[in-house]
This record gives sequence, structure tokens and C-alpha cells, in this order.
Amino acid sequence: MTGSLTAWLRQAGLPRGALVALVVAPGGSTAVAALSSADVWTGDADEVGAADAAYRPRWVIWSGVTAGTLASRGIRLATCWDVAAVHRLLFGGWRADAGLAWARMHGLAAPDPSPGPPDLFDLSDDSAEPVGEDGLLRQSWIGGGWADGGTDRLSRWAALAVRLAGLQRAELSRREGRLSPLAIAASESTAELLCAELAQDGLPVSRDRIEQLLTSIIGPRPRSDAEALRLRTDRDARVLALAPAGMTCDLRSTAQVLRLLQMTGVDVPDTRAHRLKPLRGQHPLVDALLEWRKAERIATTYGYSWLDACLGADGRLRGAWTGCDGAAGRMTASAGLHNMPAVLRAAVVAEPGHVFVRADLGQIEPRVLAAVSADAGLTLATTAEDLYAPVAAALGVDRPTAKVAVLGAMYGQTTGHGAVAGRRLRSAYPVAMEYLDAGDRAAQAGKDLRTYGGRLVPMRAAAGESPAQAAGRGRYGRNALVQGAAAEFFKMWAVTVRARLAPGAQIVLCLHDELLVHTPASAGQQMAELVDACLRETAARWAPGSEVRFISDTRVMSAWSDAKDTKDTGEVPATA
Repeated sequence: MTGSLTAWLRQAGLPRGALVALVVAPGGSTAVAALSSADVWTGDADEVGAADAAYRPRWVIWSGVTAGTLASRGIRLATCWDVAAVHRLLFGGWRADAGLAWARMHGLAAPDPSPGPPDLFDLSDDSAEPVGEDGLLRQSWIGGGWADGGTDRLSRWAALAVRLAGLQRAELSRREGRLSPLAIAASESTAELLCAELAQDGLPVSRDRIEQLLTSIIGPRPRSDAEALRLRTDRDARVLALAPAGMTCDLRSTAQVLRLLQMTGVDVPDTRAHRLKPLRGQHPLVDALLEWRKAERIATTYGYSWLDACLGADGRLRGAWTGCDGAAGRMTASAGLHNMPAVLRAAVVAEPGHVFVRADLGQIEPRVLAAVSADAGLTLATTAEDLYAPVAAALGVDRPTAKVAVLGAMYGQTTGHGAVAGRRLRSAYPVAMEYLDAGDRAAQAGKDLRTYGGRLVPMRAAAGESPAQAAGRGRYGRNALVQGAAAEFFKMWAVTVRARLAPGAQIVLCLHDELLVHTPASAGQQMAELVDACLRETAARWAPGSEVRFISDTRVMSAWSDAKDTKDTGEVPATA
């Protein structure tokens, strides 16, 4: 059916939030299908925005690729049902292509993701039917054949998408939990829309300022390969000048650097930074080596070639984003957006007439643990601005020891600093500790886990594995339960903020537990208040009936480097 998409939705009589499949070919040709209608609308993607504003269906997309295609055309959906994102919730892992998602929901063996190089003379898979006799989606369709052949193939692909989404929704509806499985599926799907927008919009960066920073750290932009080699040699020479007379060393060889340190009288078992930092001042070589490492990392990973490849002419740093990095389910990004050295953050500057609102969740992991375990004592501790203060009082230790004990419990640490206090946690917070221990035992036994939001965390015991390997899997499992739940909470918060943004405001970075919003300066304070209100709204939706308090250090600033990290110091956040 052609004509207006808005009119088609009106004629279909679909309620707000109904599943409506949306398939967009690279050129913009679009097909829309609904479970309750035998007709499929076909037309141009430019009509989608108006239809979304008028009827707010929950658009079913096969993956975030569709969201990226729409974002590049200036079309931003309010909500969606991302088949790939929901598949990862249901079945775990990272792989979530259309063929696998279809097979698993139909109880079929997973298709081979790498069937081998295509045979140009084999037409056996070139069929007008998307589903083969074995019940699996045909590889030719999965590989892009759905976009070849006009509106008929688009229509069939859309009809399959909404059918599969209906099966996924039915499966989730059968599950129980304090947090609605459908709510987390909606949140995880909308996070994929946010990822597409983050990739499209980019992070504001001052080219002049970042060039100045790079020059001060690694030297001026080299004009040739020979000059680049000379700058590298000069950086090395500043360290080697402090070595014993006649001794040479390849600073990029861990073994040689360790020997260099030992010959200088610095006795360390390895050359990791946490080993060397306490020894600053013991010998000039240590300081020089630490400074060299910082410069070397920037030169090789965040140097001028990185800048040329990732920073656009419009002053926006762009990379690819994904809403799920695997078992933990965290949002991740490429192009250094998630690993930018702190020294370069001074170049992340709001555009003229704008400011950043930076919000960083405080002590999120123990607060999440209190919520998902429903431990009354730990829940009471979260009412404090600094959770570790009441925990320290309950354990009879100082705050740093209490913090190490709590984090150690979540990571499965049984020895070292805080281990004795960690054992006291079992009497102070027995419900929370049993929640972690149960996950640890199940993981060691090779039993799959599910996060609070329902994400499957596969656990497979290998034949003949050692006790140490099983124990390691147990530690991974107990931590995945907390990390996964924290990631789900963060994404629900992020998409809630996204839904409430005023015109002219953008979320430009999601970094672990930190949200960065770019907004007109005149609305900076109002945006900060909105972000905090969204946190309270998210907490009520994500942990209904819980009295766990979630806090955020929320500040208005002109540069990202203006933020002062208070999470680990015990300082009271500016706002909560």
C-alpha cells in the first residue's frame, strides 16, 4: 500500500506503542508492517518522522543499522523494538544477526555465521522466498538481499521483522520479576537509537586546543615519516639519558625495561604503572618512564592520525557506538571516546552559546547491589550521601577499608587489604552477600545467570578444567550480576533523559556511569535539574518499591575537564 504513512497508521487503527516494523533500504525506500494488518505500507523514509510524532508506535527494527540510516537523514524515532538488542537479552552473547535471532526464537539450530566465500555461479540461495525449507532465513536475504528487488522484498522483510518481534515480546511476557522484562527490552532498544544519534552527532572538541595539547605532549605535527621517527627517538632519549652509562634499552620491551629498572636499583616484580607510581622520587628514571608512557600512548593511539581520522570539520569527534559490549551490557564506543586520556579532556569544550551538563552516578555498584538483592541493611546505607561511611561504621573499620571490602565482595576478592572486613560483610549484609555467593556458585557449576533486567549471561564449564578456572568463572559471574544490572540502570536513565530533552540539547557522551549533555547555556541549570529528576524517575521505574537512593554529581561546565571526580573521595556530590 502506498500513500501517506501517517494515513496508513490512522487507517490501521493501531494503538500507541503497537509493534510496527520499519525496514529502510540504503537509498531510503521503506516498508512498514504491523501484526494486526495484512497490508504493508511502502514509500520513502522521509515520511517516518511525521508518522512517529503523530502516532508513536514502537517501531520494530532488525538492528541499530536502521536507526543509523534514519539518523543520517535527520529522522529520530521516539522508541523502538530492536530485534538484535532483545535477542541479546534473551540469549546472551554479542552475535545477534537476523539469521540467529530468527533461528533461536523458532527453536532451530543456529546457522553458520561464516558459510564461506560466495560462489558467483551458485544460484541455489537466490530465492524470492526469505525462509528456506529448513525454516531458517536464507543467507542471501540476511546478507542484504532484502534490499534488492524493490518493494516486494522490503515488504516481506518488514513482515518477518514484526512477526519475530511478536514472538520475542510473547516470550518476555511469560517471565516474571520486579522489573518488567518488557520495560527493559524497551529501554535496551531505545539505547540503540541513542547510540545511532551519538555516532551521528559526535562530541564537541576544540581543534585548536587539542592540537596545542598534542604539541605539548608529543611534539609538533610531523611533516614527514622521517620527522615522526625523529620525534619518537627524542622521546626515548629523554628516558635513556638517565640509564646507567653504556646501557641501551628498547622502551617498548617490558623485559628490557624491567632489567633497566633493576640495574638502576629500582626493584619491582613488573613494570605496571601501579607498581611504579609509588616509587616516584626514588630515582629520576621512574618519573621519566611514567611520563614517556603517557606520551607514547597518546602518540600511538591519540596522536595526529587519530585526530585527522575522527575529528570532523565541524569540530565533532565521532566513533561507532553500541548499546551492549557483551555479558555486562555496557554501552561502548570506538575512536577513543571511551578511553580518552584525562589530559585531553580539556579540549572537549562546549560550542559557543552552549554548556555541558555532566552527571556522574555516585557509588553506583553497591547501590545497585542493594536494590537487586533487597538487603535491608545495605538499602539503609544508601540513604547516606556517602554510602561507605555507614558501611564502615557497621564493620568497625575506616572508610577506605570499607570501600575495598564492598568492592572486593562484588569482584570475589578473598585476600589482601580489606579481606578481613570483607568477611564481616556477611554478618552485616547477609542478603546482599548471599545474592553474590549464589551467583558465584551457579557460575562455578556452569549454570547460566540472568541479570536483574533479564539479560542471559552464559556460563560454560569446560571439560577437565581446574578448580582455579572454575573459581575464576565464579568471580566473573558474581561481578556480571552487578555490572550488568548497573549497565541496565544507566541505559534506562540515559534514554529517559533523551526523551525529556528540550530542543537544542543533545546527549553527546555516555561513559560508563557518566552522562554528558550539550545544551544552550541559557538552559544549563534547568537541564541539570531535569537530569536529576530523570534519575529519580528511573530509580522508581527500575526498582519499584525499593528505598534505595541513587545519587549523581551533576554540574554545569564549559569544558569536560572542569569536572572534579568525587566518587571515590567520600565528598558529598554537588546535587543528588
